[in-house]
Amino acid sequence: MPDSSDSADQTPIDTSDPAIVARYEPYLRMLARVQMRRALQAKIGESDIVQQTMLQAVQAIDQFRGTGEAEFRGWLRQILARHLCHLDRDFHRDKRDVRREQSMQQQLAKSSMRLEALLAGDGPTPSQNVAFGENVVRIAVAIEQLPEAQREAIRLHYIEGMKLSEVAAQLDKSSGAIAGLLHRGMKALREQLGES
Repeated sequence: MPDSSDSADQTPIDTSDPAIVARYEPYLRMLARVQMRRALQAKIGESDIVQQTMLQAVQAIDQFRGTGEAEFRGWLRQILARHLCHLDRDFHRDKRDVRREQSMQQQLAKSSMRLEALLAGDGPTPSQNVAFGENVVRIAVAIEQLPEAQREAIRLHYIEGMKLSEVAAQLDKSSGAIAGLLHRGMKALREQLGES
């Protein structure tokens, strides 16, 4: 299902070739990294989860009923959320918890909205909003190319929504060091994406 930030992004998508799913690997990897529980991260990598999600998407591509890119991203997020919940349940031997699956889908949607808005700034124009919605995969790829410390700071602060002090505690650095990482990381992202 699309989230409210996706409403402006109705770029048509052609699902006649299942290879379209591979284009969204960086996007899915970023979301998986954000949502995986620490205990699960020690047992299985986000690459494995993303590959399994993509495989399920390719196998079920004829079940996709949307038409736009935003709806397709929402559909992929649902598959990822179900997969993460199933893995979590399997590792913890819990029964299926529909509320956890719904919560996971909501968390993934929020992370996706933050990812799309990451470079929009304080006052984006409508055309900038559409451009960011269309280029969410490019943003995810650009984040992956940053040095690890910058990538983690941006992921925790901008995509997970943690406060600067929380990011500093998580990464065992001072708030000033985190502010520097965020500044340099955002500058590098804007350069990679061709913004001024």
